Amino acid sequence: MSRTMDIKQDELDALLERVRSNELQDGDYELIKGLVETVAYLNTLSNEKAASIKRLLKMVFGDKTEKKKKSNPQNRPKRKKKKKGHGKNGANAYKGAKKIKICHQSLKSGNDCPACEKGKLYGEKPPAKIVRITGGAPFQATVYELQKLRCNLCGQIFTAQAPDNVGKEKYDAKSGAMLALLKYGSRVPLYRLGKLQASLGMPLPPSTQWEIIENVADKIHPVYTELIRQAAQGKVLYNDDTTMKILSLMKETDKAAKRKGMFTSGILSECDVGKIALFFTGHNHAGENLSRVLQERGSRKDRPIQMCDALSRNLPKGFESILCNCLVHGRRNFVDVMDDFPEACDHVINTVAKIYEHDHKVKEQGLDDAQRLQYHQAHSGPLMRTLKVWLEDKFENKEVEPNSSLGKAISYMLNHWPELTRFLEVPGAPLDNNLCEQLLKKSILHRKNSLFYKTEHGAYIGDLFMSLIHTCNLQNINPFEYLTALQKHSSEIFQNPADWLPWSFENTIAKKSEETADNL
Repeated sequence: MSRTMDIKQDELDALLERVRSNELQDGDYELIKGLVETVAYLNTLSNEKAASIKRLLKMVFGDKTEKKKKSNPQNRPKRKKKKKGHGKNGANAYKGAKKIKICHQSLKSGNDCPACEKGKLYGEKPPAKIVRITGGAPFQATVYELQKLRCNLCGQIFTAQAPDNVGKEKYDAKSGAMLALLKYGSRVPLYRLGKLQASLGMPLPPSTQWEIIENVADKIHPVYTELIRQAAQGKVLYNDDTTMKILSLMKETDKAAKRKGMFTSGILSECDVGKIALFFTGHNHAGENLSRVLQERGSRKDRPIQMCDALSRNLPKGFESILCNCLVHGRRNFVDVMDDFPEACDHVINTVAKIYEHDHKVKEQGLDDAQRLQYHQAHSGPLMRTLKVWLEDKFENKEVEPNSSLGKAISYMLNHWPELTRFLEVPGAPLDNNLCEQLLKKSILHRKNSLFYKTEHGAYIGDLFMSLIHTCNLQNINPFEYLTALQKHSSEIFQNPADWLPWSFENTIAKKSEETADNL
């Protein structure tokens, strides 16, 4: 609106009467035009406010899906009945279970068949399997009662000797590994775990739990440093951040601080050895933490591909990268205003869906990065070029107001078009930042359960364990066995941490076992 108009109620009533009787006067056009512009302006504000409220509700309560068939109510499929037995695991799924072999009670391989009395029995058939699961406290305690005998004459006391397998420490390596997994892998707060242990008659206070976790971190922290160095060599790096609280930093910011925000940054690196997950918590943004990682990158390495959303704080300062922006973020702006602009938003969403269909076919066919690029250029390139022309025409033909919610969604895509379509130019460029967002959910769940870190030291230990645990999860490595092995070989870790990374520790242990056997 170009100017403000003050109209009293009696003036509006008089205007309506003149319109009804078809006796308009000079100046009535300006009044009616102002009223129409006001209604249009209020309608725009209402739509933008509704879209903002929807985004807020998604932030608070989450959104189950943004898939194409569910973003438009007309495309929502009917619910299907669940198949019987859905969700049950077979015996082969229990890889970490203790296995006990049971031989036949009366027969063995080579015996005559008791049924036909002519054939011979052999043991080449796979065994039948029965799974039995028992419950118990997360941490089991064993009390060894050593008998004491006292001489009635000299008073000398003789105490029974403890078995050799008792060990010297009260808490073994497995207890430390399990504590770290429960706290930083499954996000169980120490206080909650302490209450559970106490109720089961095997107390493990939160303060004691923290001492154990801190002791484990002291033994294995060189591996975290080496993991950062290895991640820096990755071809594709994803980064993003989420809010976090550190009480000690909150006290400092109350006094005086340039930056009050606190974040947990998630960085996922795709390397030759597989995917590596890193977490960093503090005042720094995701881009600053990525700069810290890239400091360890080899000087002869090519520029990495970086995937993030379009926020400037995600960019690493002082380091060049091939920047890609998340196509899902661009699409999400249209999902938010689908109810107000169904036809336009449906067109964009359907186009993006076809891009993902092409990428799915690429994965099914097992194409390499160069072949994937050629496939997208041939099949996705025309779609994206047509979409860009369609978006630009909306503004040129004045079909969409740039300041409207739909106009802002269109402007976002056009302003970041080169970064959103990098997968049409660079081999291996991803479509979206979903992998990093999935990684950050681990930190968000930790925040929901534990609420905050007390100190920067505590945040560092949390980052250490979450990085190691979730790297193991990404590479299908048992994190419990890994953390247990690191504690048992702590002195060797400090000498050569590269040998004790998740993908190399088993080979290192095997080599040491062979060397020991040869020496014997």
